[in-house]
Amino acid sequence: MALVFQKQAFTPVRLKQELYSDFYTDFVTYETTRDVARLTNEEAVKSSIRNLLLTNRGDRLFNNSLGSDIRGLLFENAGPATEQIVSDYVRKTIENYEPRANILDIVVNLDVDEHQAQVTIIFSVINNSEPVVLELVLNRIR
Repeated sequence: MALVFQKQAFTPVRLKQELYSDFYTDFVTYETTRDVARLTNEEAVKSSIRNLLLTNRGDRLFNNSLGSDIRGLLFENAGPATEQIVSDYVRKTIENYEPRANILDIVVNLDVDEHQAQVTIIFSVINNSEPVVLELVLNRIR
């Protein structure tokens, strides 16, 4: 008599689909494989937005228009209109250079005594409706 083995059908675990991926800016490697580590999906877009906002215009050699001039506003006298100007700079920079992000809200809080701005950006990644929050603190450095 022959034995019949039935293969049990297991439902594979659905992995989260990687829509976007970027490298870390300092090229961190995995310890075991020595491959360059990657940021995926929302973390990749957050890193890209952070880099865009922290880059001053003229810092990139072959793309002088890339970046924002937010740090220059930290040296100005802060008033009620400064928060709106910072918010407009953030919105304009993301709309021009980061097509993967849909901006939902931007909140700017200026601390005049410390010469810093806390920027909270709420956005969603294209093909994903969940909101993502990015918080940045911009300091004045001499």
